[in-house]
Amino acid sequence: MRFNKAKYLASYPQFKLAPKLNLPEFAFGGRSNVGKSSLINSILNLKKLAQTSKTPGKTKMLNYFKIMDNKNSDKLLFVDLPGFGYAKVSLSMKKSWQKLVEDYVEGSTYLQGFLLLIDSRRGLRDEELQLVEYLIHIDRDICPVLTKSDKLNNQQRSKVVRDTTEQLRVFNSKPLFPILHSAKTGRGNDLLWRWMSERIFDESE
Repeated sequence: MRFNKAKYLASYPQFKLAPKLNLPEFAFGGRSNVGKSSLINSILNLKKLAQTSKTPGKTKMLNYFKIMDNKNSDKLLFVDLPGFGYAKVSLSMKKSWQKLVEDYVEGSTYLQGFLLLIDSRRGLRDEELQLVEYLIHIDRDICPVLTKSDKLNNQQRSKVVRDTTEQLRVFNSKPLFPILHSAKTGRGNDLLWRWMSERIFDESE
């Protein structure tokens, strides 16, 4: 399974306003400026579908993208979630973003998996580990994605995969294996599509 036709639907400040289109959904989440928009553009082979920004914290709502096949049949929804971490926003704003994300991941009956983006240059931090624990607690499938891997050499890439795998091993109930990704080279795109395809086929069979 792989699609490269898509369109931006809309952004929603509350989950209850978001569309219920009876399509499989995949959420993209992570720290501010981790590269969510770049990854979405990369796996769809589209340059400007999701708007990228150098300003952390630009995504403040649930951004919905409809993914289609070559016949323009609707197949998936991608949902770009507000980032967390070092964005320079008020505490009340951060709490509102957290509630928005929680409302979505707990409330969406169409959510098939959560792609957790991690900057490969920094590795896992406490906030990401807390998010993993939370997602496992509510029984959501997680795909750890190590972004910006083109900025590392082979030795550094091997190390961050080993370190991340070891950190995630504490969650023994659900083995998690990180995928190296580069929006610049397309590395990891095939593996991400495979991961998403497995979630959809598992649900339909």
